Amino acid sequence: MNVFASLVERLADLLQPLFAGTATAAAIVLFTLLVRLAVHPLSRAAARGQKARTRLAPQLAELRKKHAKNPERMQKAIVELHAREKVSPLAGCLPSLLQAPAFFLMYHLFSSGRMSGHSLFAAPLGHHYADALADGGVLGPAGLVYLALFALVAAVATYNYLRARRQPAPVAVEPGQPGAAMAAGMARYLPLLSFATLISVAVVPLAAALYIVTSTTWAALERAYLYRDMPAAASLATAV
Repeated sequence: MNVFASLVERLADLLQPLFAGTATAAAIVLFTLLVRLAVHPLSRAAARGQKARTRLAPQLAELRKKHAKNPERMQKAIVELHAREKVSPLAGCLPSLLQAPAFFLMYHLFSSGRMSGHSLFAAPLGHHYADALADGGVLGPAGLVYLALFALVAAVATYNYLRARRQPAPVAVEPGQPGAAMAAGMARYLPLLSFATLISVAVVPLAAALYIVTSTTWAALERAYLYRDMPAAASLATAV
């Protein structure tokens, strides 16, 4: 934690001439961008894997049909197909898993009060939205900072939602297959999960909220680029 705090402080010192009192907030944004940049190669690998799985969808459907009465043989055949094509079903999870430690460090660093005294304009980085409401209300100085963050998150979530709804998921589960009803329900409601970020921003310390907002915005732009040549719904698998 001390090393992490020192890193944030050093970044803030470098940004002080440009951002003055909001240098620590700017350091958090920069740190988040550096984390996302570091895991970008994994995001590219996840995108390649998703495209490969989309390409293999007809073969997977054929295997499910061929081994419908033998689930064990079907699972073995699917694993063999993935191995032969060098496709990992878990590749899409790696970018999110590797970002988790950075987020929790940011959360604990500011919620513990070790970085007290830093703010984003009128909103202290260690405070929550409830504190902003208690100190001036929705349109108070701190409340306006949160309104700006909510607006950005809502814009990104709306973009993700419309992009996901515009095209169907590339890999569908055939009717009658195990899990078909669940898959259909997830395909219908998964795009709405983008809006859950609004709740996260409201309940975590502002420093962690900045991390979430920056990471979510990066993820939307990254997915738009990496999945520009395939159905948008596929890219939700690697969302923050």
